[in-house]
Formats: sequence, C-alpha cells, structure tokens
Amino acid sequence: MPSLPTGWQAARSRLAGLPGGGLNIAHEAVDRHVAAGHGGQAALIWLGREGQRQILTYADLASQAARFAHVLRTNGIAPGERMFLLSGRVPELYAATLGAMKAGVVVSPLFAAFGPEPVRARMEIGGAAVLVTTVQNYALLISTQN
Repeated sequence: MPSLPTGWQAARSRLAGLPGGGLNIAHEAVDRHVAAGHGGQAALIWLGREGQRQILTYADLASQAARFAHVLRTNGIAPGERMFLLSGRVPELYAATLGAMKAGVVVSPLFAAFGPEPVRARMEIGGAAVLVTTVQNYALLISTQN
C-alpha cells in the first residue's frame, strides 16, 4: 500500500475547504460527505451503557450541527467565543461539538468528575460565553453554585 505524503501542504491538499474558501472542521468531518452524496451513510454508531444503539448518518449530524450552530448564533454567541461542554458521551455531545465548530465557536470539554468548584474555575479562567450540559449534570454540579 503506497504511503500518503506527509506535512502541512499534503494534509491541506486532502481537505475540501468551504465552498467560499477557508476551512472549518465541521465541514470537513460531515458537510463535505453530504455534499458528495454520502449523506445516508453511517457517520457515527453510538453504543450506550445499557445496550442502546443509535446510528447517525452524515445527513443526521449535518442537520443537528446546523441547528445547534443556529441556536448559538441566535443567542448571540459569536465566532471565537468559548463554549464549555459538560456532558457524557451521548449523541447530542457530537452534534453540539460539530455545531459549535460550524459556528466558529471554541469548544472546551469539561468532566463531571471535576466537581462544582473546578468546573466553575475552568469556565472563569477560560472566559466561558456559554455552558452546554445535561439536566443531570446541571443539577449535580451547576445549580449548587448559584
């Protein structure tokens, strides 16, 4: 099997780029596959702890990411601002991450194991504009800080 060329130029040559120019990781990871006619193919197969299984196609992820990017923009979150994400590995995590990237928002993951004070400290130090979390994590880690 021939090896692929290495280096930044070689990597850049394998990226599709945005239709109007520039790069966006959400476009590279999802949108370009939809545009190439692969929207119905599995992009992510999620397996839950209790045996749940969910298949997300490229079209599913593209749609969910676009909706989340719209939510961020509608709520005044601008490109370059920071979104902190406190969630388990559920399908919504991936849609939120891709949506934030699509909107040009910086994503910083948080972990519930940190506890309330470390979560707050990381958000303050990182200049958080928004926190995306689950109802369970909010009740456990955030609401106690108010």
